[in-house]
Amino acid sequence: MKILVTGGSGFLGTHIRKFFDADDFSRREHLDLLNLQDAQIVQDYDVVIHLAAKLDKSPEAAEEVFLTNVEGTVNLLREMQENSVFIFASTKDVYGRFADTFAEVPETCRTLYNGQSALEWSKLIAERYVEFYAHQNNFRSCIFRLSTVYAPTSEGNTPNFVSHYAEAINQGEPLRLPANGTPRRDLLSVEDFARACKAFIDSIIRHGLYNLGGGAKNALSLRELAEKMEEISGYQAVVDEENPLPAPVPVNYVSDLSLVTQELDWSPEVSLNEGLKSLFI
Repeated sequence: MKILVTGGSGFLGTHIRKFFDADDFSRREHLDLLNLQDAQIVQDYDVVIHLAAKLDKSPEAAEEVFLTNVEGTVNLLREMQENSVFIFASTKDVYGRFADTFAEVPETCRTLYNGQSALEWSKLIAERYVEFYAHQNNFRSCIFRLSTVYAPTSEGNTPNFVSHYAEAINQGEPLRLPANGTPRRDLLSVEDFARACKAFIDSIIRHGLYNLGGGAKNALSLRELAEKMEEISGYQAVVDEENPLPAPVPVNYVSDLSLVTQELDWSPEVSLNEGLKSLFI
């Protein structure tokens, strides 16, 4: 089985590509989503795991974000072969503030516009294109609305906040916690994300849309995360209590994993202790 990972040199893609021994579609490999000739490469693959995206929430980047995340995705979808598999990495942030109304957020949470940036909106629009082309051209599709997926850092990539916390604790740099560390997140190791991709590939499901995260058993507040990292690493976190960051939107987010567990027989296997330990090696 031939597998291609777009963004396969990125923060998550580096690990997903190694898990599957897959090929890399990225600018580091001189391949561009916006180049129609480059996009034709997907015709040669049984599975495409689409992670590549412009991850910028600034208003001035909106045009480029929509171009890359929507048009770039469509360029790939048009070239997918019948009965191949397309896995799309979307985001929990398509729900925006509506997610705060749930202790564990289901896929039925509303996705109406409520202040999301171009990044989140581009992902939601791209989801609709995934569904359209998958049905139109008869290939299998999976959309994962990812919660916080963490991974060891890799060269040339910007880490997410979990890996950033680990780096700061390693180097004795101060941490600024949003809303004094009270926001709650569920954390998922990149290895478990890879296993979820494999679970869909190996399944008989034609089209799926799932919230994917660590779930309730891997959820904690950001202050608790810093404390757990202290315990695991043996180092002390330096928290800048005088300059907290603003509260994020949503304030709290924990994935409801009922649907993905039922349909793909998948659940997180890597414990927080085990997974976070990998960030300090």
